Amino acid sequence: MSFSSLSSSASSHPLAPYAWDADWEAEFAPFAERGLLPGRVVRVDRGQCDVVTSAGVIRADTEFVVPRDPMKVVCTGDWAAVDPEGGSPRYVRTLLPRRTAFVRSTSSKRSEGQILAANVDHAIVAVPLNGEVDLGRIERFLALAWESGAQPVVVLTKADLVPDAATLSYLVQDVETTAPGVPVLTVSAAAGEGIDVLAAVAAGGTSVLLGQSGAGKSTLANALLGEDVMDVQATRDVDGKGRHTTTTRNLLVLPGGGVLIDTPGLRGVGLWDAQTGVGQVFAEIEELAGRCRFHDCAHTAEPGCAVLAALDSGELSERRLDSYRKLMRENQWIVAKTDARLRAELRRDWKRKGAEGKAAMEAKRGRWA
Repeated sequence: MSFSSLSSSASSHPLAPYAWDADWEAEFAPFAERGLLPGRVVRVDRGQCDVVTSAGVIRADTEFVVPRDPMKVVCTGDWAAVDPEGGSPRYVRTLLPRRTAFVRSTSSKRSEGQILAANVDHAIVAVPLNGEVDLGRIERFLALAWESGAQPVVVLTKADLVPDAATLSYLVQDVETTAPGVPVLTVSAAAGEGIDVLAAVAAGGTSVLLGQSGAGKSTLANALLGEDVMDVQATRDVDGKGRHTTTTRNLLVLPGGGVLIDTPGLRGVGLWDAQTGVGQVFAEIEELAGRCRFHDCAHTAEPGCAVLAALDSGELSERRLDSYRKLMRENQWIVAKTDARLRAELRRDWKRKGAEGKAAMEAKRGRWA
């Protein structure tokens, strides 16, 4: 079958509203020959999942696709091959290779990654404006978003609670500085402002909605859906924080086109092998680092350091550099916990730096004596 005929077939497929396309159809071809049915996972719950197929939503067991690697477990957004008929539940026989995956580290001591959404085109980071904007948290979300392969978008929610236009402009400017190369949108679901712009972005494929509890994600999802599908709870008056209204990750078709995956509020946003993502978030620091005299410059006290020069001139803020250092250290530590060779290299590097610091102190003492 030619690509044009595949494309035509995919566009008219019952799963086209769920982002089925010619590439997925080609990927699925070997399983179609075995008589299996394609479907997209719309919800996962305790070893079973809801899968939307051309025959409707079916309940499926994941017994045959339970790997030891937690990074390969069934996730909302996955494309699956399921039994074409049978009782309830049927069985997921295999998963198609993921194009993208949004992953964070778990809070466990086993240093495992947790997949929040699969096959995502846009990672929408919801940031509420009813309190202090945490720029460092935004940088974390963006690092993971870039690393996932999706295009990040920052949505500043509850814009109607900002007292005046000048304050809103300053907040937007701060976030834009924090998020180079990332669209920053302001919305008010309550007033219906900015929803049309966000809907146009989300219409281009699959979007995952991310943010802390109280960020207004469920309200935003309802506004995009045009109806109250997601439960919404008021934020606590005492601290302005929200409660967990979404407890599972749900995949929903948007009326204006596109698919939305809503997620529970995230208290912890740990990095997971996101060095490329961190570098993209701090693109200006990475560019400055390329001008340093030494290729392995640590940007602490080295001569000819372009990063420190930018800090001294005011071109680079201290908060931004501190955040970059923190995320790079955290990411390095996470990777080292699962990579014995890197762990050994880090130990050697720490010992070397410790010895250099000790020698420098002794040299100073010698000059003072």
